[in-house]
Amino acid sequence: MADPSSYRPKPGQIPDSPGVYKFRDEHRRVIYVGKAKSLRQRLASYFQDVAGLHPRTATMVTTAASVEWTVVSTEVEALQLEYSWIKEFDPRFNVKYRDDKSYPSLAVTLNEEYPRVQVMRGPKKKGVRYFGPYGHAWAIRETVDLMLRVFPVRTCSAGVFKRSAQIGRPCLLGYIGKCSAPCVGRVTPEEHRELAEDFCDFMAGRTGTYLSRLEKEMHIAAEDMEYEKAARLRDDIGALRRAMEKNAVVLADATDADLIAVAEDELEAAVQIFHVRGGRVRGQRGWVTDKVEAVDTAGLVEHALQQLYGEEKGEAVPKEVLVPALPEDTPALNQWLADRRGSQVSLRIPQRGDKKALMETVHRNALQSLALHKTRRASDLTTRSRALEEIAQALELDSAPLRIECFDISHLQGDDVVASMVVFEDGLARKSEYRRFQIKSFEGQDDVRSMHEVVSRRFRRYLQEKLKTGEWEAEDGQAPEDDGRPKRFAYPPQLIVVDGGQPQVAAAKRALEELGVDDVAVCGLAKRLEEVWLPGEDDPVVLPRTSEGLYLLQRVRDEAHRFAIQYQRNKRGKRLKSGPLDVVPGLGESRKQALIKHFGSVKKLRQATIDQICEVPGIGRKTAETVVAALAQAVPAGPAVNTATGEIIEDETPAPAGASSERGTEQ
Repeated sequence: MADPSSYRPKPGQIPDSPGVYKFRDEHRRVIYVGKAKSLRQRLASYFQDVAGLHPRTATMVTTAASVEWTVVSTEVEALQLEYSWIKEFDPRFNVKYRDDKSYPSLAVTLNEEYPRVQVMRGPKKKGVRYFGPYGHAWAIRETVDLMLRVFPVRTCSAGVFKRSAQIGRPCLLGYIGKCSAPCVGRVTPEEHRELAEDFCDFMAGRTGTYLSRLEKEMHIAAEDMEYEKAARLRDDIGALRRAMEKNAVVLADATDADLIAVAEDELEAAVQIFHVRGGRVRGQRGWVTDKVEAVDTAGLVEHALQQLYGEEKGEAVPKEVLVPALPEDTPALNQWLADRRGSQVSLRIPQRGDKKALMETVHRNALQSLALHKTRRASDLTTRSRALEEIAQALELDSAPLRIECFDISHLQGDDVVASMVVFEDGLARKSEYRRFQIKSFEGQDDVRSMHEVVSRRFRRYLQEKLKTGEWEAEDGQAPEDDGRPKRFAYPPQLIVVDGGQPQVAAAKRALEELGVDDVAVCGLAKRLEEVWLPGEDDPVVLPRTSEGLYLLQRVRDEAHRFAIQYQRNKRGKRLKSGPLDVVPGLGESRKQALIKHFGSVKKLRQATIDQICEVPGIGRKTAETVVAALAQAVPAGPAVNTATGEIIEDETPAPAGASSERGTEQ
């Protein structure tokens, strides 16, 4: 890895102006492209202490070997140049959304003499009018089939069109009235183009005027007793209404807008876009990307805008773009979008009403997309097998680790120290095997000592279970009796993963050696640079960023972290909510509430005599004596203070009683 100080520009070399910069690796490949209002301030942020950088940023600056920049006049020019360079160099550390070429669109080839309606994928072509994209090609074909009755535009390929013209006979669609048959001269090129333009207008949302015109023509035909024509117009109107129903009305003001929502976690992000035209959802698309650079929601939105509109012009850029967070360079983005559209574009966060409600729907789709992506990636047998094989190869294991256990320590400034153990079998979470621990052997903050205690306790229980089953013989030759309880620690893992670096790995390995367990591998995954540490090794194992093995280790580590934090927060919440009556043996929730209701507060209850407490329904003399003794031993809390006025509040209000401990906790 390179030391960033080895290629840091000298003071005064970097200009204090807008620009775009490139980081290159030792092979001169561009690995990251970024833009800045002030190149001097932005680039200086990369050359601080590596330990203070975001892990992904730290990985990038230590992979790079040089940095260069280009000065521009405005922030809009910086945005345009950044987009061009990302498309040109495809840097590995930039967020790259999966290209949406697989999403089909409804296209009308207005650049041809006889425009054609068709399903089209891939990059957009000049002179072609696009609608969508749609989730499925069949959705386009259903819509087109309904509309061809009213707008009989050509849908055949060039070969079919040419053959029909040669033989002077139209195809089947021409015979059933779903094509105006320009191939055999039934309509002129001008009349056919007018049909195609009407089709485009209707798809663009200008439906009301056209439907009103058809209804008026239908009534006139009926009055003139042209009933066949009136019936045909009636059926045309019905077909158009059915086509409109396929796109739900979501906004009443015929809004043209794109709504962008983001769902993300530490590793990946999903973006969903709804295209609303004429108040109706006309298309939908989405991407999922790895977060290979340190980027927040606003940054993801900015990248999505570049991806969406980098190649678009004119009406393809809507009047309004609704986003969940505004990027840092919002004025520059607004100007960039306006330049591409040719008129003003509003970029904003919806605050209320129908647009906010629709944005919530888009966000739910993004959440579902991210969850579905993770499920598919995790549940794919081939992917899981490859991940386990990569881990076995990187850690030099004899076989793939079919059972992986991960341990994490959690606390709040040394208080409520807890640990978690999560289990993955065959690459999938086994939640019934999850366990939680309270640190008992000491107080305070010491992650290394805590890790040693937890691993020791887990494998001590494992050895006890082996004694019960007769797999392990005790020194005195006698195995303890089986108490019939579930054997929760009877299965050993092939691999232990600890959340941390060398110290935590060494502590876990020492705990195994002290118990004589020598057939379980140990590694640690450090959050800072996502490095894998092995016992006794001075250098970490670095798995490729795209490695499925690293992805699985990250999932295991993140799940242990989540589980530990959840338990630590619950434990802290119970401690903060607990009151002096919670320690009274035999005093249930109902009688606690009865005591507080009778006396008004714990402070007044503490001042009461045994006889006064006995007056409370359900409280006997023995219980009253126990309550008095418990309150006498408990240290009264400090007086409550009104933070607004500084006034001491005399009456002490009761705190809710703590709940019972959760299942699955190893005390």
